Amino acid sequence: MNYFKKILRFAKPYRIYAILNIISNIFYALFSTLAMISLFPMLTVLFNRTEPLYVKPVWKGISNAKDYLTEYLNYFVTERSQHSDSGDVLMLMVILIITMFLLKNIFNYLAMYFITFLRNGVLKDLRNELYKKTVELPISYYSEKRKGDTIARITSDVLEIQHSFLSILELIVREPLTIIFTIIAMLSISPKLTLFVFLFLPLSGFLISLIGKSLKRKSDKVQKEQGYFLSILEETLGGLRVIKAFNAESVFAKKFQSSTKRFFDFSNSLLNRQNLASPTSEFFGIAAIGVILWYGGQMVLVEKTLEPGLFITYMTLSYQILTPAKAISKASYSVKKGNAAAERVLEILETENPIAEIDNPIEQASFESEIILQNISFKYEDEYVLKNFNLTVKKGSTVALVGQSGSGKSTLANLVTRFYDVNEGQISIDSNNIKNLSKKSLRGLLGLVTQDSILFNDTVKNNIGLGKENATEEEIIEAAKIANAHDFIVSLPKGYQTNIGDSGNKLSGGQKQRLSIARAVLKNPPIMILDEATSALDTESERLVQDALEKMMQNRTSIVIAHRLSTIQNADTIVVLHKGEIAEQGTHAELLELNGIYKKLVQMQSLSA
Repeated sequence: MNYFKKILRFAKPYRIYAILNIISNIFYALFSTLAMISLFPMLTVLFNRTEPLYVKPVWKGISNAKDYLTEYLNYFVTERSQHSDSGDVLMLMVILIITMFLLKNIFNYLAMYFITFLRNGVLKDLRNELYKKTVELPISYYSEKRKGDTIARITSDVLEIQHSFLSILELIVREPLTIIFTIIAMLSISPKLTLFVFLFLPLSGFLISLIGKSLKRKSDKVQKEQGYFLSILEETLGGLRVIKAFNAESVFAKKFQSSTKRFFDFSNSLLNRQNLASPTSEFFGIAAIGVILWYGGQMVLVEKTLEPGLFITYMTLSYQILTPAKAISKASYSVKKGNAAAERVLEILETENPIAEIDNPIEQASFESEIILQNISFKYEDEYVLKNFNLTVKKGSTVALVGQSGSGKSTLANLVTRFYDVNEGQISIDSNNIKNLSKKSLRGLLGLVTQDSILFNDTVKNNIGLGKENATEEEIIEAAKIANAHDFIVSLPKGYQTNIGDSGNKLSGGQKQRLSIARAVLKNPPIMILDEATSALDTESERLVQDALEKMMQNRTSIVIAHRLSTIQNADTIVVLHKGEIAEQGTHAELLELNGIYKKLVQMQSLSA
């Protein structure tokens, strides 16, 4: 229940519905018992067991309630019999029963009506909070986790919690109250018989509880396995071209089938254990009914200490305990499953974000002078990718970072944008440590164009429009023109309203990259980071994209991570990285004169000096 206590905070905005549900359940439990008790007057009249009574009985307290009700019934029947026949009295008894059952079902509906708002409200808020946390967590978190597992937690685990909320309210209010009211009624009819019956309950309760002990553990296995096969599905859809190209369908099919087989086995074990609860509790309930029939029958037929009508009423009341007892049994299992789901959901919600903002961060609206990377060192795991790195980028200048794969170029882009935090040293913008800036204002100063064009399953207009909230159509078209994208966009079937498909797969690589550039142009940030933006393009696309980049970089501070050296010959400063450190630094001409690493890289790419 510890995890559920933490989830309960999501129910606070909907507590009025919880209160109304509890009130409705109280009345439901009350009228459930009264509906059963109301059978007694009808049976008494039906079997003509009433004794004439002409004096209205006097209420002497709760301890005398049974005698008072019996005497009042006799008085009521005697009064009515003087003015009408017994058929009319029987009709009144039937109307009484129907009224009690009607009220019971009205409050049953109201209880379900109010809990619907509570459950769906918790579901909505919990999913929103999970999504918000999912977006807030750093990129490094998802390099260690399976995306499918995160999806499973936001979908199936949250649904499990939603269903368990209903179970908890039934577990603590509705069913216990029904049992309590029923037991009170049973005690008022025959304390001796009730005491005899309840000697058997602890034994049956103990046997039922043994079934549910391993339920949470089994439920956890089911939910983890579901996350695993969702991850395989997500990877399959993302890499479908590669899977088909390498005829690897059978490899992934085996992985998926192996996971679903484990899910099948875990689910069978879980559901079979859960399904055992209902028949077990019913068997013990019927066993208790059998004991009541034997012992109560002795009291009616042999001892003659119990009225036949009261005994039949007592039997219906004792059977009524079975339904809430079974519901409690089922609800307790549901709560255990929900607790396992809550644990997995809270694991995400309670994950601390290592890239957190300070209290009252600086909101920097503009870029005035320089970016300084001072003595920075960074490692993803054990080995440092960057070591004691120093670099100053003046406003309006273009600094290019080159080097072999694994030299730390893209890592620098991740650090400046604060997708990761440096282990040592600091990065400053206009003398402000970026850790002291709000993440929104820091990223508001930066534009990013990556090697992989990240586009969304939406229209061209909406993909470009991500660069600026509430951008006008004219601004979007102007940004597309600067990015050399306007001409191909207007040739699309619906122009700017064309849906580009999942990840922009309806477009070529060059077209996707130009949309990414248009998005960055629309944002119009003072600092631009280009992370190998042309490395995956053919020659013609590269020329168009490079032209777009040069237009975008005019009068702007740019950090360019380059694979193709032809794209950065005009940079103000070229920094050559080697194993996380600066090996050479200077202009294109100066570095060629050094006759070092840079010149070798140029020669490898068949570029003339």
